[in-house]
Amino acid sequence: MTALDWTEDGSARSASWHSENQSSAPARVTVISDEITADAAYRLARSGNGMLWRGDYHNGRQLLQAMDRRFKRRSARGGAGGGSSQRSGNKRGRDKRGGQPETTNDGLVGGHSAAEAFEAQRRFIADRARLLGALIVELDEDYRLNLRRAPDVSLACQAAYGPSTGPMCVSLTELNGVLSAYQWQLKGVAVPALGEHIHPRYGVFSPIRGEYVDLVAQAPLPASEPGSPSAPQTAFDLGTGTGVLAAVLVRRGVDHVVTTDINPRAVACAQENLDRLGVADSAEVVQADLFPPGLADLIVCNPPWLPARPSSALEAGIYDPGSDVLHRFIDGLAAHLTPNGEGWLILSDLAEHLGLRTREALLARISAAGLRVHDRHGTTPRHPRASDATDELHTARGAEVTSLWRLRLSA
Repeated sequence: MTALDWTEDGSARSASWHSENQSSAPARVTVISDEITADAAYRLARSGNGMLWRGDYHNGRQLLQAMDRRFKRRSARGGAGGGSSQRSGNKRGRDKRGGQPETTNDGLVGGHSAAEAFEAQRRFIADRARLLGALIVELDEDYRLNLRRAPDVSLACQAAYGPSTGPMCVSLTELNGVLSAYQWQLKGVAVPALGEHIHPRYGVFSPIRGEYVDLVAQAPLPASEPGSPSAPQTAFDLGTGTGVLAAVLVRRGVDHVVTTDINPRAVACAQENLDRLGVADSAEVVQADLFPPGLADLIVCNPPWLPARPSSALEAGIYDPGSDVLHRFIDGLAAHLTPNGEGWLILSDLAEHLGLRTREALLARISAAGLRVHDRHGTTPRHPRASDATDELHTARGAEVTSLWRLRLSA
């Protein structure tokens, strides 16, 4: 584990460095407190300094917000803040009246392609994360945050990181994420298709985009035998995350579901949720990269839908470099289906609207894998960004459809 070293009150200090997005420990650390101005903190962060916060906890959060405002303003004036061509999330590519971004018939946004606008937005987000990540706090060996007016963060950190191994430094933005995730873990997320709550862990993709859950809850189930009215006997749920789709399948009458995930946090989270929902006797949770051994009557996968590099384990539920997970699911599906089985691919077409993938390439891949499309069920997204006219990608998001592709073996 990487160590973070600094000098404080004339003495050399050190603590382990932790970053969920794999950011390197800053080479230089300046100890700061309530007296620092937002402009001075912004300059330190821009110069690559880590800033170890020793002031009031709430003042630290306000400083973070002030740095964020400066980054957005200076990015809007031409990249002076974050070095990105993105304009503060919404100024670039907007008409002079301040309306939504100008989009031409050929998919251009403010004179740029949708793919270029997407890449600019990703750079803006990454630059912003680097800048704000420079504000650091220290957690002691019991995950205590020894700052004035600081909340008790120990239980949230224990849930996110596991047992403490000693003093640790993290960015304040990461700690804020840990605290928010812990509230979700305690309160849960309502899933109407189950009539229950799912409790996501930190670092596990939450089922807040409920349209894909509804698709799995409503699509016709394949029979295990031709002419049989019964539900499938076996199903695989690949990349399960919280286990929500496995729970839906069990509730729909599938005898046995094997659910997999490569993320150890997701494996633990899925097991907790399946236990809590009382369906664990019919669902087996396995840590695996996609397919478990054997065959199944139904294989469900909701892979990441955007071919880009994730910056954290949580983003791995959205971004997939080169569409690797999508391709491996399609390519491996035929070898794991029973003769009359179906593979359910749940996939947003946002990448198609952004010019990052084509429908023709997807269909060609399906055909080359010895599969055919039996049916497709689609739904429009209900998340807030789909209707946010200030988003430069609003046109693409507004056209997005999430589909459940029912794939069968070619005759």
